[in-house]
Amino acid sequence: MLRKVFENFKNLDKLTSKIMNYGLKFCFAICILSVLILFTYVCDFSSPFIYYLGINLFKISLIFSIEFVVCGFVVDGIKKQLI
Repeated sequence: MLRKVFENFKNLDKLTSKIMNYGLKFCFAICILSVLILFTYVCDFSSPFIYYLGINLFKISLIFSIEFVVCGFVVDGIKKQLI
């Protein structure tokens, strides 16, 4: 099953693959930002707002990265008329 996912990832359309890679890089940048915010909270203990901001940014980055991958596979399937 995992091998099939990697084969599908290698056979993606060029534009779809490019959009997915940029989207995943953007999500990784948001994730790094959230980790820095959470690290600031651990070192400073200033307010719970910073903690909730970091946690929510981390959740958003994970959700967006999953959406980029799933939507990329769906769009590629529609382009190739598999779906």
